[in-house]
Amino acid sequence: MEFFDSHSHYNDEKFDEDREEIIKQTYENSITKFICAGYNIESSKLGLEIAKKHNFIYTISGISPNDVPESLEQIDSSIKQLEELIKNDNNKKIVAIGEIGLDYYWNKENKEIQKETFKQQINLANKYNLPIVIHTREAICDTIEILKQNKVNNTGVFHCCPLNRELIKEGLSLGYYISFAGPITFKNSKNAEEIVKMVPLEKILIETDSPYLSPEPKRGTRNNCINVKYVAEKIANFKGLNIEEVAKTTYENAIKVFGIQSTR
Repeated sequence: MEFFDSHSHYNDEKFDEDREEIIKQTYENSITKFICAGYNIESSKLGLEIAKKHNFIYTISGISPNDVPESLEQIDSSIKQLEELIKNDNNKKIVAIGEIGLDYYWNKENKEIQKETFKQQINLANKYNLPIVIHTREAICDTIEILKQNKVNNTGVFHCCPLNRELIKEGLSLGYYISFAGPITFKNSKNAEEIVKMVPLEKILIETDSPYLSPEPKRGTRNNCINVKYVAEKIANFKGLNIEEVAKTTYENAIKVFGIQSTR
């Protein structure tokens, strides 16, 4: 049984001291593919470096809503740097633009800059025929509106998707995959089972968002990709399936949405 963790941050500084050791342990624990996700230019560069070292690691590159430029004038420069990364990726390790989107939880003062950065990265994704990986927090209506007005040719993924009925319905109707992470295992996630049951298995991805959001029973510790098994197990429990089926289907889903040529 093999797993595909569709979103992690092994490019985070929390892994600086033992990154290669953790990557080795990850693969040895049947996580035979995973995505190292960028969130700004520097983390996207490091994510690409990590992916190039290992044939089972891929990366996504982007500017998250929490890392957008300070002014509208600076957006073009950031987008150009991002495009250079994509153009120079001869190994085709960058499999999506992300994580990108809107986050009004941390910052409500720069909504227009967030929106413009989101839109320009959608344009970049379309230019290179890549899917997008969306981060949205307390910005569901604006996120959906932008996606409806700015069609993404290759759709993509709602990463660590908020457990919100309307977002799930709209996301699925637009053709997106829904990625679940540690929060569906939390004891205080009262509607997790209902939300997971709303999503067909063929539209589900699993992720850890390492080093954050460690699932039960690992809450309070640094998260890593090995813990994606707990997410798969919870989905299996909610849907009355065996974990082998969840692992296999979510693996195939990730291969499909990210356009990865190699399989297991």
